[in-house]
Amino acid sequence: MSGIEKVVRQSVSLPPTLARRVRSLAKKSRVSANRVLVDLIEAGLDAREQERKLFFELADRLARADDAAEKERIKRELARMTFGD
Repeated sequence: MSGIEKVVRQSVSLPPTLARRVRSLAKKSRVSANRVLVDLIEAGLDAREQERKLFFELADRLARADDAAEKERIKRELARMTFGD
């Protein structure tokens, strides 16, 4: 293909309140609801990837840390990322 990405049609069912929020955001931004969904999905995937990178960076720092206090702080941060607050 000459640099043009093929579009895949995907059907998604949304709860009514979420669908209203998407339509409202689309109207406010003057774009289609489809564009809003694509943007939100891309942002969510990017955020998930950044979180994954941070997790592995912290795990690496934990493995290299010598200070007990620093190790404990990193362990708490990893636990928070894994299990929530």
